[in-house]
Amino acid sequence: MTDDLPRPTDNAFLGHSLKGGSHEPTYAGALSFMRRRYSRDLNGVDLAIWGIPFDASVSNRPGARFGPQGVRRASAIFDGDPQYPFGFDPFERLAAVDYGDCVFDYGVQSDIPGHIERQAKAILVTGTHLFSIGGDHFVTYPLLKAHVAQHGPLALVQFDAHQDTWDDKGNRIDHGTFVGRAVREGLIDPDRSIQIGIRTHAPETCGIEILTGEDVEMLGINGVLEMVTDRVGDVKAYMTFDIDCLDPAFAPGTGTPVAGGLTSREALMILRRLGEVDFVGGDIVEVAPAYDHADITSIAGASVALTYIGLIAEKRR
Repeated sequence: MTDDLPRPTDNAFLGHSLKGGSHEPTYAGALSFMRRRYSRDLNGVDLAIWGIPFDASVSNRPGARFGPQGVRRASAIFDGDPQYPFGFDPFERLAAVDYGDCVFDYGVQSDIPGHIERQAKAILVTGTHLFSIGGDHFVTYPLLKAHVAQHGPLALVQFDAHQDTWDDKGNRIDHGTFVGRAVREGLIDPDRSIQIGIRTHAPETCGIEILTGEDVEMLGINGVLEMVTDRVGDVKAYMTFDIDCLDPAFAPGTGTPVAGGLTSREALMILRRLGEVDFVGGDIVEVAPAYDHADITSIAGASVALTYIGLIAEKRR
């Protein structure tokens, strides 16, 4: 029966291969990230895309629990073509699956960090590269713990409006404290870590290099790249991208928007040129579709994910 159809459908469930784009109508079909096959079988898989629909640690507007859905939906418009600015389909080089979403009981919040960490570890132990879609920024903390268990302490490359270094006495589940906790627990090396696009003040820098939104404008793209690559060097790194790094003009759909941020073009240009950095994992967080307009924040989030995936694919030529 399917042989009579004019074009393939529902690659997320019916795709014959883990590689290559699909060519479904962008407005129809079963949605996964970039129409990747939904699978929990990681045999032969290079990359797993995983959602973490958690937003109970936000300090302002909730809604990032819908971020994985929003980013998946937005990604459909990109599938089937060579990806700009790489000029190739990253999924021709990477066997990739959509691993679905992290599962937890929302009513037992104290158990959620452990669930995220354990489920991430189960992916990473197979040698599969993990890119996660949040969720609020707290989810990066258990993700870091899982990646450090696999790779050792990491450099952190953080795109954000906020430093997230507020003290939490080690007992809060809070999206504004995970960086400080990660430094105190030795998960990240502050001397190798850098934050890009910061537009708020916190009491503590934790020794991390900070590039404010104004710094990015004054230094320019090349100046930012030089500072990032010099700071990180040749150590393994984790990339986390809070969508509020972007100015609200480019990402209104987020919980704590801050004026004066990067344009989507600036952020993507910087990320695209970080191929020298040895990223072992990454995430996009704080996309909250309920505050979005015409999916522009979700599209920006999907573009960040695709740019990161393009960097990983370039190394697999």
